[in-house]
Amino acid sequence: MAATTVLVADANSTDGTRGIVMSFRDRLNVSVIPGGMPSVGRNAGAAGAITPYLLFLDADIELGSPELVRRAIELAQRKQLHCVTTNILCRDGMADQLVYLGNNLVQYLSRLHRPFSTGMFMLFETQRFRELGGFNERATFAEDYLLSSQVERKRFGIVRGGVYTTNRRFQKMGRFRMTMMFLRTALNFWNEDYFLRDHKYWN
Repeated sequence: MAATTVLVADANSTDGTRGIVMSFRDRLNVSVIPGGMPSVGRNAGAAGAITPYLLFLDADIELGSPELVRRAIELAQRKQLHCVTTNILCRDGMADQLVYLGNNLVQYLSRLHRPFSTGMFMLFETQRFRELGGFNERATFAEDYLLSSQVERKRFGIVRGGVYTTNRRFQKMGRFRMTMMFLRTALNFWNEDYFLRDHKYWN
């Protein structure tokens, strides 16, 4: 298998991201590439990939287990899956944990209808990713769900374990607003125009 390449899409961050990333050059094949909106950065990273799988991670997540990536790839290979995600976990307050528990429940239920994965952890078979055209760069919201919903149910899987995230988005936008946006997104799975509107998510 080809050596793992780590590409960090940086949208002109001011927190020293570039320097931190490059400090790992002696241990990893790592590079910083121009970012932008999530779809743009992720597609840019995927464009030069030569590996059979692509793993997309959000910047603020932490793997729940060092074996999570290996198990996700093994699951994809064993069941010939096109997309694999995992549970989203949160160490913050009980209310935030319950919101993510609801997210995980929806992910499991989505296997019965139309797959739902968040970009916090999304393993994609490279060939299928390219056949689908990658992330829709016109999407300003939930571009991850828009892509995963195009995967066949039998080619979608959820690996046990999870990744930890923070509640920063809840703190910025409010738990109620975030929950309502999530529910509206799930109900608009059929309506691509919904994802192309500006929902002020990144403001």
